[in-house]
Amino acid sequence: MESTASEEDEPRVSRPGVIRELLIGGSAILVGLVVAPLLVYMMGRSALGPYTHGGAGRLLADYIVGLMHGVPVFWVVALGPYVMTLLVRLVNVLVRRRY
Repeated sequence: MESTASEEDEPRVSRPGVIRELLIGGSAILVGLVVAPLLVYMMGRSALGPYTHGGAGRLLADYIVGLMHGVPVFWVVALGPYVMTLLVRLVNVLVRRRY
């Protein structure tokens, strides 16, 4: 049975575009999993003092355990960079449409 839709009607997805999106998303998730908790540790240490359970490594281990248990605040930190990337892209699209 043949399709009635021509190839031109189907949306095309370029391989470089998919790779770019995967790199952006993967980088943002990696930043959320490693860099963001370490920044939280550094800011918390300067504002509140040392982490009660140990150093940065212990905080990172506790963070991973929190993610595995599904604690929402840990997931907000983990997904924050990706969500911010999406918001910046949305604002960029909206600004371009306006002008």
